[in-house]
Amino acid sequence: DHATFWVGNAKQAASYYCNKLGFEPLAYRGLETGSREVVSHVVKQDKIIYVFSSGLNPGNKEMGDHLVKHGDGVKDIAFTVENCDFLVQKARERGAVIIKEPHTVEDENGKVRLAVLQTYGDTTHTFVERTGYNGLFLPGFHPPLFKDPLLLLNGLTHCTLHKKRHVFGSVCDVCIYRNLLFHRFWSVDDKQLQTEFSALRSIVVANYEETVKMPINEPAMGKRKSQIQEYVEYYGGPGVQHIAMNTSDIITAIRNLKERGMEFMSVPDTYYDQLREKLKHSKVKITEDLDVLQKLNILVDYDDNGYLLQIFTKPVQDRPTLFLEVIQRHNHQGFGAGNFKSLFEAIEADQNARGNLTVLTPNGVTNNI
Repeated sequence: DHATFWVGNAKQAASYYCNKLGFEPLAYRGLETGSREVVSHVVKQDKIIYVFSSGLNPGNKEMGDHLVKHGDGVKDIAFTVENCDFLVQKARERGAVIIKEPHTVEDENGKVRLAVLQTYGDTTHTFVERTGYNGLFLPGFHPPLFKDPLLLLNGLTHCTLHKKRHVFGSVCDVCIYRNLLFHRFWSVDDKQLQTEFSALRSIVVANYEETVKMPINEPAMGKRKSQIQEYVEYYGGPGVQHIAMNTSDIITAIRNLKERGMEFMSVPDTYYDQLREKLKHSKVKITEDLDVLQKLNILVDYDDNGYLLQIFTKPVQDRPTLFLEVIQRHNHQGFGAGNFKSLFEAIEADQNARGNLTVLTPNGVTNNI
C-alpha cells in the first residue's frame, strides 16, 4: 500500500524525492490540518506512495529515539488488505505482536480500517482496509500545498530486509512466514553469492495471492565484514535496506533521474564485456541497446524465459543505510541474482571510500582494507 519513513525533516525529505526522483506531492497532514504531534508529507508516483513523517515537538520521545538509533529510514511497510480483522486474528494466533488493534479512522470521504503489527527490529507493518474510501490517501490528510510532477516510475516490486546473522530462521519463519501468511518464493546462499569480502544468505517470501515480495538477507559465515553488516551497524539493527521501484522504460527513467542529480552505483566495463559473451549462448535476446545500458550502468540478469534490467542508487541519506532500486522486467520475476556479485563489488567500492571495508583476521580482529 505504502511505505512510511521516519525522518528528521519530513518537508525536506519529501522535497528530495520529488526533485531527485520525480515524485508528486499527494497529501499532507500537519499543524494546518489539526495534527499537533506529527507532520506527514505524502508523495506519489503512479502506484508508489511514500509517507515522510517527523515529530513536531521536542518531547516526541518515540520518534526522537528512533532517529537517534536509526537515522532516517523506513519505519513501516503497509499492505493493502481486504479483511483487516480476520488477518490480525490469524496473525495473533500465529504469535504476532499487535501494536495497534484493528480500528477505524474516518473523515468526510469515508472510513478506513487499520491495524499495526510488529515484525523485525523496530520495523512495523500496517494493514490498510480502505474499502469505499474516496479521499486522497487516508482520513485526516489534506491536499498538498504545492505540486511539481515528473513521473518516471510506476510501482513497488519488493523491499529488502538486512539483518544480523544467527536469527535468520526465526525472523523468516515467525515474523514473515507464520505471522503475515507469506510463503517461501526463492532462496540462495553463500555458495552462490560471494565476493572476497561479502557473502549472504537470502530468502524471498511472497504473499500467497499477490506479488508482494520481501527478500530477507543475512551475512554468511566467514572472515568478512559484509555490506549487510555495515547496514546493520549504521542502522542500529535490522531494517529495510532497499526498496525496488518498477518502470516500463528504465533507460528513459535513469536518464531523467541522472539529469535531476540522482547518484547511482557504477560497475566496471568488464561486466559488460562478460555479459556480451554470455548472451551469445543465451536463448534470450536483449531488445535494449547494450551500449546504452553500459553507458547508464544498468545491470542485466536473465534466464531461459526472460530478463530484467536493474540499477541501484547510492544511499539516499548520510548514513550508509537505505538505498533504492529501479527495475524493469521482461518475463522475469527474479531479483537479479546473477548481478549480486557485481552489486556487492560496487557497494564494497563505496564502503572502501567510507573507510568501512574491513576483514576479520583469524584471531577475530577487524582490520581496515
